Amino acid sequence: MAVLHLGRVHPDEVYQVLEPAWYRAHGYGVLAWEWKEGIRNWAIPGLFSWLLRLCSALGIDHPLGYRTVLEVPQYALHLAALAAVERWSRRTLPVREAWLATALVALYRPVLDYAGRTLSEAFSAAFLVLAFERLAASEPEESPARRLRRGTVAGALLGLAVVSRYGSMVFVIASLGWVLWRRDWRVLGGWVAGGAAVALGLAVLDWLTWGTPLHSLWAYTQFNVFSGKAAEWFGSEPADFYVPIWLKVLPLWSWLGLWGVLRRHRSALPFLGCSLLYLLAISATAHKEERFLYPAVVLWAVGTAPATVQLLASLRHVQARTAAALGALVLSVYILQRIDPPKKREHFQAIVRATRSPQARGLLILNEVPNEDVWGAGGYFYIGRDIPWLTADRPEDDNFRAAMRDPTYNRVVTFRRLAVPELERHGFSVVEQIGRATVLARDTGG
Repeated sequence: MAVLHLGRVHPDEVYQVLEPAWYRAHGYGVLAWEWKEGIRNWAIPGLFSWLLRLCSALGIDHPLGYRTVLEVPQYALHLAALAAVERWSRRTLPVREAWLATALVALYRPVLDYAGRTLSEAFSAAFLVLAFERLAASEPEESPARRLRRGTVAGALLGLAVVSRYGSMVFVIASLGWVLWRRDWRVLGGWVAGGAAVALGLAVLDWLTWGTPLHSLWAYTQFNVFSGKAAEWFGSEPADFYVPIWLKVLPLWSWLGLWGVLRRHRSALPFLGCSLLYLLAISATAHKEERFLYPAVVLWAVGTAPATVQLLASLRHVQARTAAALGALVLSVYILQRIDPPKKREHFQAIVRATRSPQARGLLILNEVPNEDVWGAGGYFYIGRDIPWLTADRPEDDNFRAAMRDPTYNRVVTFRRLAVPELERHGFSVVEQIGRATVLARDTGG
């Protein structure tokens, strides 16, 4: 969905990952303020930059081509997380029913919308599912060596969840409470060792890229927790901001699963408890965004899915079980409220099409939403070439007038045919219509 639909659910999937990766691979690009202040680490953009270099070496120069290549490791991570859901479900369910529980999670609408997106929440949620499945995988006759290995893997996965998104540190602290409560010291020892190894790797990475070990982690914490700048720059919301969103976005079948967890599946309580602790933590911070909920709702769905399926399987009649299972799947796919549906699908497709021609020397993008500036566009990543480009909201803007005077700008992408008459007066003509997006070109000679 992320590759075929293009567009985005949030600008960060472009400017936190794709555009900095493009910058590292090709030496030019738009670097958001986070990459100048050093509050992000280069782990994922660095990996993607090497994949972009590989694409260049193989001659893959179309944005859809190299975007597909970047999706491969994320898709593998998503499949690994779903395999972990199946293993977790199989601890209490037969194989066929475990597959149904996995399908409930896989077809949950926010998962379909977010899992393939290059957002920190998407990467982190997958690592959290893998980590929590390892922590929950205890067996009565498990050997001490196996418990140590399991804790090490879980600790490393939790570390990767934090490297992907520093806000997931709340889950690490919550999982530590889980391990301490169970008094499983072998798992705890592994948990510490695995997490420390990833922390060491992050320290080295930050030292190489920012000049100081763990620079990005400290700068992120300082900005978001202690300085108050996040709320000052991006706004603040009341403490109960997430409550109505949480109640709307959870799948309806998970409420049935919650009853099953409280009644019988107590092993899932850490999944739900850690999700609620995270909800409380992000509710206590001033700056809030709906996407911040994603890791918590995924863990909640994973925790409640097996109990939901077991309750459905306990129905006496085959027809009732089948109808209930199909109903749960339908509700998971067509959940009434989404977190944030994909945006700018046609706009991004038009940007790609407008810049494919070698004759395209400069691009003007008329924003779909006013005041988005460059953050409403796809950056050099989707343009795919080192050509100048500008954004504008209306014909009166300085950027619009500058582009009309400069013959270098011979391609325009606009939305809902905004300013088409003005563009035609400056020699542009419509060459393609992609949904509500319009591509225009002009012959400026040379």
